[in-house]
Amino acid sequence: MPRNKSDKAQIQTQEITYGAQRVGVFIDVQNMYYSAKNLFGAKVNFINVVKGAIRGRQLIRAIAYVVETPQQHEVRFLDALRLQGIELKERDLQVFSSGVKKADWDVGIAVDAIRMSDILDVIVLISGDGDYLPLVEYLQNKGRRVEVMAFRNTASSRLVELVDRFTDLADDGESYMISTHHRSGKPNMGEEESEGEDVAAGDMPGAELESEALATPSTYVHPAAPAPAATSAKPSISQPPAAQRKFAGRSKRTIM
Repeated sequence: MPRNKSDKAQIQTQEITYGAQRVGVFIDVQNMYYSAKNLFGAKVNFINVVKGAIRGRQLIRAIAYVVETPQQHEVRFLDALRLQGIELKERDLQVFSSGVKKADWDVGIAVDAIRMSDILDVIVLISGDGDYLPLVEYLQNKGRRVEVMAFRNTASSRLVELVDRFTDLADDGESYMISTHHRSGKPNMGEEESEGEDVAAGDMPGAELESEALATPSTYVHPAAPAPAATSAKPSISQPPAAQRKFAGRSKRTIM
């Protein structure tokens, strides 16, 4: 018996992932920090975000790109990421005589993702910035799968449509955000962020940022190549949070 339109609308594409897929996670910390703060008065739990990005696959690299400021509580935040096996790339906040501040990692993230793409099957961008559109198109043309995890309310609509999978972090605020006000994932309507919350997992303090900045990419060493003299600790992140499993059977266009 033929299906009508309503029947077809209820059919969702079954997403298939493979444990052997090699995954690289690239975290635009400033973009995510201010999105969570402005939308929900919350902080991002970056550790759980990386776990959700892996989804049972093989993690090759997880890199957080941050802007360095001298606050002591930022040091605790960065140490917490390191302890979980997340690599850090830091740059100083540049303040020009005109008052313009530059601390954007877009170029550095793009260059690193391209350099590592030869040994990755999946690139996961933790950012909703539309500046990554050319990067996504380039990687997809190379046959790579590109996924994005971000907040839909601040993410580029074109980016959401272009990537192979989009996860709205607000759909699972309990796992991906740290907040005393907005556990439900509803947008912030102006309440002030509370002080004194635990910063180890999700706080990213620093000056307000604007404009762009160039970044210096690092050299990636293929796992089969001889190990360098100094190596970073192996990632300790292995499994996604239980709440993330609900995304496994949903297509990118249904995760809104």
